[in-house]
Amino acid sequence: MLVTGATGRIGSAVVEHLATAGVPVRALAHRSESPADLPSGVEVVTGDLTVPKSLDAALRGVRAVFLVWTAPPATAPAVIERLATYVDRVVLLSSPHRTPHPFFQQPNPMADLHAEVERLIAASGVRATTIRPGMLASNALFWWATAIRTDSRVRWPYGAAETAPVDDRDVAAVAARTLSEDGHAGGDYVLTGPESLSQADQVGIIGDVLGRRVDFQELSPDEFRTETEAAWPRPVVDMLLDAWAATLGTPAFVSTTVSDVLGSAPRSFEEWVADHVTAFR
Repeated sequence: MLVTGATGRIGSAVVEHLATAGVPVRALAHRSESPADLPSGVEVVTGDLTVPKSLDAALRGVRAVFLVWTAPPATAPAVIERLATYVDRVVLLSSPHRTPHPFFQQPNPMADLHAEVERLIAASGVRATTIRPGMLASNALFWWATAIRTDSRVRWPYGAAETAPVDDRDVAAVAARTLSEDGHAGGDYVLTGPESLSQADQVGIIGDVLGRRVDFQELSPDEFRTETEAAWPRPVVDMLLDAWAATLGTPAFVSTTVSDVLGSAPRSFEEWVADHVTAFR
């Protein structure tokens, strides 16, 4: 199995799942990336999605690929053509842009890219499985951990907007299972956590696990744009604001796919926080 994005949040966990299960795995990494955290025995190969011919050596002898598209779209046709030449199956990390829920139906450049990669894979004839995680629980680290550590207060918009955060480890476990098991070709799997939670409730859960109060201070969309202007790309900010606004008053979409594929319940947001609590202290 070849895992692209092998040093990222999801890809590294997929590598670990496969290696633990005794599945021979190659980890694709850029020359500038450090594979030091990958399990021992994993074959590390270099390659770049923006240079399709650089993938040839990594693809030789591979049966299936976990594809995380992290590059501009220009080289996607050539990369997919190479995958179809070498491998039997592709498991694509995509997004739930086909899910008829307002949170997932707002204009989204990343969803447009995913849709194009999906189209190319379908046209290539290679057997494919599509993994579509919703909001990742680990976003809480990047969004709120610093604020919670420094002053126990989160300044954020749309506190009432509900999502169903999915644990990155569950996403990786589903991806590894669909890579290593037969019967998943053609699968289209939307992955969520087990419950719909408002953003304010998620912050409250972090406080409960920490054993102290964490305040949620509601920001207007314009205030949020101002506070993130120096650090966040404006299209990403607008995309999130549109999605949160669209879902107000509507519970998050919750799927049973993690349970269906793994035979065990998805981890709750509280479980995820408990396992990462040191990041918020």
